[in-house]
Order: sequence, then C-alpha cells, then structure tokens
Amino acid sequence: MPELPEVEVVKRSLVNKTLNLIVIAVKINDGRLRYKIDKTKIRKIIGLKLNRIVRRSKYLLFFFNKDIVMLVHLGMTGKFFYINEKNLKYKTSFYYNINEDKDKKHDRIIFSLSKKKKLIYNDVRKFGFIKILNTIELEENSHLKNLGPEPLKDKFNFSYFKNYLIGRNRSIKDVLMDQKFVSGLGNIYVNEILFFSGIKPTKKVQLLSDLEIKKIIKFTKKILSKAIAFGGSSIKDFSSSGGKKGSFQQHFKVYGRKGKICLHKNCNENIIKIILANRASFYCNKCQK
Repeated sequence: MPELPEVEVVKRSLVNKTLNLIVIAVKINDGRLRYKIDKTKIRKIIGLKLNRIVRRSKYLLFFFNKDIVMLVHLGMTGKFFYINEKNLKYKTSFYYNINEDKDKKHDRIIFSLSKKKKLIYNDVRKFGFIKILNTIELEENSHLKNLGPEPLKDKFNFSYFKNYLIGRNRSIKDVLMDQKFVSGLGNIYVNEILFFSGIKPTKKVQLLSDLEIKKIIKFTKKILSKAIAFGGSSIKDFSSSGGKKGSFQQHFKVYGRKGKICLHKNCNENIIKIILANRASFYCNKCQK
C-alpha cells in the first residue's frame, strides 16, 4: 500500500498535468471498487474545472468549482494514468509498467478532460475507492475526521507526541502506525524511522525517553522528506508523470533486509524480522534498544 511519500509524488504529478482542466466526460467501465461508485454523484463533476489537488494522509482530494470534491484512496493497487493531447500515456503511480493489453481490463474509470487530455483510474485488486462530496461534508467525513496531524507539519512536535503517550501502554511501532496519532505513515517508513532512531519496534511507549521521542520526530521528518525527493519508494516500479523513477527503496537500511548485516558502522549483527500486529517488523538487536 502506498504511504505518504508515494501519494505525495502522485499528487504533484497530477497537479503538473491536470490542474485547471475541465471534466468533459466520465466513463465508468467498472464501478465495483471498495465502495461501489455512485454514478449519479460522480457525474456531478462533468463540466467542472479542477482547481486544486490536496493530499491528506494517504488520500487525494480533487477540488472542483461549485464546492465539489472527489476523494480518492488508492488502496493496494490503485493508480492513475495520464494521457496527453498527443495520446501519449504516462504513469503517475507505482508498482507497475505500462502494458496496454493488461492495463485495459483494469481501467475502471476514464475522465475525459479539456485540451484532449484524459485521466484513467486503474485498479487491479479494486481496494481503492472514489467518492464525490460537497466541501461542507469534509470536516465530518469518516475517512478524514479522525486523522492525526501530518508528520511534516509543525503540529507533529515534541509537546504533541509526549502528551499523546500519557497513559498508553502500546508498542512504539503500533503507535506510529496509528493514523489517529499521525497520518500517512505505513510499515515501510516506520521500520526505517525506528532504525535511525535506535529504538526497537516492540518498545513500550511509556519507556521512551525525551531524547528518543525527539529522535523519532527528527527522523520521521527527515526520512519522509528524503523519500519524496527521491520520488517515492518502489518495491516493484514507480515513476512520476515526468518519467522519474522512485528510488528511495535503494536507500532502505532495514526494511526487507532480514538476515543481512546491519548497515550501521562497526555493527556485524544480522537484521531480525518479527511479526508485530500482523505486520513485518525489521530491526537490529544491537543498534536498536
């Protein structure tokens, strides 16, 4: 599942290619996504101009005029293809190569845009979803209203972190994965953050020192920013609409490195893999305490 950096790169790709275009038509090939597409509602965007695109956590919000918003979650395999006025197809997402024969059967929705451009929502496993809302509904939307602060924003700071942990007896890995605490983090980046912070994923939050909390905040911001700069992680393949491949996976220090030597200087320990809360956790028993 894409995490914050990947979704942010997708957002930036789409902003560069689709902003200020008008929706000419919407063709629904298969509306049976995680939630069935409401055909009446999605046709409300026909004739509207796309004013801006925002990422909130792992969600994309497309803001049109007349106070209409399209909320998108990419699920496991959701992706957008962009087709320009010359009918050239570009990737804006991850985990795939363009393959016309295979892609077409998974093209769920086709948005025809002004200036002879198109945006295609493609989803192999159909765990993603698209919903049409009025802007007034966003504040109480069930997907958005309980999200914690964005990790790259100032609100995700020591005071917030410290106060949140009061009275809690959970592992730090579990807390960082909780979208109510901080939004957008997922398994890959939490493993990396804890490795750089020198903290085991199983450590209980009430045992964290102030210095450890500060390290987690510092490396959360640093690693996410670096991942965005590298174009997002690509376990299989990622490319932005400009053709730049995501390459942060080449910089993983711990994720997916079970049995390999720790990359910290002067450490000869092997990386350990455990299952914590049904998710794979990777850590160095020597470097992480």
